[in-house]
Amino acid sequence: MIRLGLVLGLVLFPALAWAAPVELEGHFKQGGLIFGKTDPDAKVVFAGTTVRVAGSGRFVFGFGRDFKETATLTVELPTGEVERRVLKIEKRSYPTERLKGLPPSKVTPSEKFLKRIRKENGEIARLRAVDTEEEWYLSGWQWPAIGRVSGVYGSQRILNDIPKRPHFGLDVAAPVGTPIMASTDGKVKMVEEDLFYTGGTVMIDHGHGLVSVYSHLSKLDVKVGDFVRQGTKIGEIGKTGRATGAHLDWRLNWFKERLDPELLLGAMPKN
Repeated sequence: MIRLGLVLGLVLFPALAWAAPVELEGHFKQGGLIFGKTDPDAKVVFAGTTVRVAGSGRFVFGFGRDFKETATLTVELPTGEVERRVLKIEKRSYPTERLKGLPPSKVTPSEKFLKRIRKENGEIARLRAVDTEEEWYLSGWQWPAIGRVSGVYGSQRILNDIPKRPHFGLDVAAPVGTPIMASTDGKVKMVEEDLFYTGGTVMIDHGHGLVSVYSHLSKLDVKVGDFVRQGTKIGEIGKTGRATGAHLDWRLNWFKERLDPELLLGAMPKN
């Protein structure tokens, strides 16, 4: 188990010093999540978007896979003091895999399925836009399943010379039935047995726009509205949806920004 209070003290999370009473810690790179703290009555604006500040003064924001190299953070304190900082975001390179000779149905869904896909994606986007005031993410982050890392964040496949969407998650391969645990405290927002791409799917809200997604499950052990603690079993690994083998596809989003959950973790635990 990895608790946030412990993780922030590691060298993996170097602090950024400010003249004003503002603290920032996290990975300043594409896919990174930043934890901030300031006066509870401060106004925080990141890249032109106002960020929720909790009563504790904490706030979060993150950088997506292809986030630009700089972004401006503005903090306006109750005293009227304004701190503006141009943040430098480290650019990353991602692995690419080319596959040829695949049946067309494996590359582009038929029109028959597109309506279903759009509907499902619309609901997923709606839930990713949820901005709750709870700070459940303070429980920290742990590996949701134990197995072989079979897919990494940011990678991309080119199928029959057609570039597909990058992979925005972390894949853990393990036998069907392997337990999946909630990585972080939160409230369950979606439980679906058969989405087109992700099959058995669970979405959990961790507060402040942080939502995790667990995909390709063979069994679902929670329901919408459940509050789950870190380490609670939420389902089992499967190969449902568009999966070629048994694995968990685990993702973390900050609103529209798709983050790299592996940056928040230590080494994979042993069985």
